Amino acid sequence: MRLISVKLPEELLRASTRIAEAVGLTRAEYIRRALEEANRRTERRLRAKRLGDASRRVREEGMRVNAEFAAIEHEPDA
Repeated sequence: MRLISVKLPEELLRASTRIAEAVGLTRAEYIRRALEEANRRTERRLRAKRLGDASRRVREEGMRVNAEFAAIEHEPDA
């Protein structure tokens, strides 16, 4: 495990210490778990955005293809 140094606002440090003690964890373990959870949430949001972007592209392409089919149905010689 690598060691890093992080500056935290005093209130965030106090709250982290208080909550870590309340749940029976060291402050370092509590902060590690909080960071892991933040990473998971962020990864889920990023994945959802990528899926949404891909879905929009597929939908747009599908609409374009449907318009081509509709044009062919209405004017078969076009």
